[in-house]
Amino acid sequence: MPQLVTADFMPQLVWLAITFTLLYLFLARVALPRIATTLETRHDVIANDLDEAASLKRQGEEALKAYEAALHAARAKATAMAAETRARLNAEADREKAALQQGVDKRAAEAEAQIAAAKAAAMANVRQVAADAAAAVVAKLLGDTPDRARLDAALDTVLPRNPN
Repeated sequence: MPQLVTADFMPQLVWLAITFTLLYLFLARVALPRIATTLETRHDVIANDLDEAASLKRQGEEALKAYEAALHAARAKATAMAAETRARLNAEADREKAALQQGVDKRAAEAEAQIAAAKAAAMANVRQVAADAAAAVVAKLLGDTPDRARLDAALDTVLPRNPN
């Protein structure tokens, strides 16, 4: 093997030094700066992306807070509107109930007046029938027509003239 020949060691070491130096210079001047630039660019892009992500996260949190505030306000408004509507409908129902109650009370009063009038007419009719029956009984028993004033006085003790 030629690399193990001791006479060839010196030229091989020189060429090794030259190759190593050229490779070192190439890496130091060309390759490593490009790699460093690429790494630095990549680092900057990642940092910018992280900053943008943090900014978007803050905006998202702010949007969420705004949404929750709007939702809370909408719920409060809906609750207030429901309470207002409920109060309005209750007031309207109370007015209608009062109007219906007045109508019922009026009809009840009219019915009571009619009943009282019918009762008074019936009682007057009962008194007249009683007077006629009493006159017929007295006439049948005594054979004489009784005096109307005496008959009314007798009926007054049993049937009052103006019952209330």
